[in-house]
Amino acid sequence: MTIKFTKHFLEKLENLFAASDYILRYEKGSFKSGYCILNDSKIVIINRYYTLEGKINTLLEIVKELNFNPKDFVDKKNQDLLSELQQTELKL
Repeated sequence: MTIKFTKHFLEKLENLFAASDYILRYEKGSFKSGYCILNDSKIVIINRYYTLEGKINTLLEIVKELNFNPKDFVDKKNQDLLSELQQTELKL
């Protein structure tokens, strides 16, 4: 899968998080890695000052880290997107 750094692709990733148990928020902060995952609260916080490319790369990294299961999603589009992302090797 070719990763496109567009607003539309960012919205797809945001919709993936909206359909999951995790809450995605953009906040200002001094995160060492650019993001923070609060596993107990199931909240993902990303530095709001990141560029579009930075936000997409960070979300892709988090999706890999959280190991979402495509079968946990009701929407077929989210299942397909997640399956494709899991088959894609990220070179950040």
